[in-house]
Amino acid sequence: MNLQDIPFIIYAEETPNPASVKFVANKLLLVSGASAEYTSAEETADAPLARQLFQFPFVKRIFISSNYVSITKHDSVLWEEIRDELRVFITSYLNRGEAVVTRLPEKKVAKDSSFKETVTINTQHEVPKNEVENKIIEVLEQYIRPAVEQDGGLITFKELKDGVVTVQMRGSCSGCPSSTMTLKAGIEALLKRLLPNDVKEVVSEAV
Repeated sequence: MNLQDIPFIIYAEETPNPASVKFVANKLLLVSGASAEYTSAEETADAPLARQLFQFPFVKRIFISSNYVSITKHDSVLWEEIRDELRVFITSYLNRGEAVVTRLPEKKVAKDSSFKETVTINTQHEVPKNEVENKIIEVLEQYIRPAVEQDGGLITFKELKDGVVTVQMRGSCSGCPSSTMTLKAGIEALLKRLLPNDVKEVVSEAV
């Protein structure tokens, strides 16, 4: 049996953010490593699945990664009231063969350490201006991203200024009560250990 012949199965998984639930698929939804986030229906011209999900009045934010959709709800409803409805909808949508994303968001990122050439890839990191910023992005991708994706989120690099690294919280990380602990005990501690001469503090910026 070909992989394409296997039907989609979706299960719901809680995240550290009580407002977000991760709907995990048994097959890839996007190319591995790719992701896309939407905060309103107006942003979903190239994201048919997200556009349909925003038809539900309780959907506030959508984050799509390789094999899951992380949905953040408004506070007016409980997950017990909507979780199964969303899971069934996503399963039916995917098994009809409908597109998830027709075009991914793009950003130019440096191609090599010379920073003379750039290549367009799907990422939300800002373009690194020097080798230190490039190293910060490498650390986020290698050590932080896998763990954070398990919780349905993503943390991306914004800037480095006077030793202060600014990152952006996306997906279920956005607005999560435990995100401060993740930021300070996880990301800041790691970057300060690996780049002691360059990183003094890590702060987050709302997206």
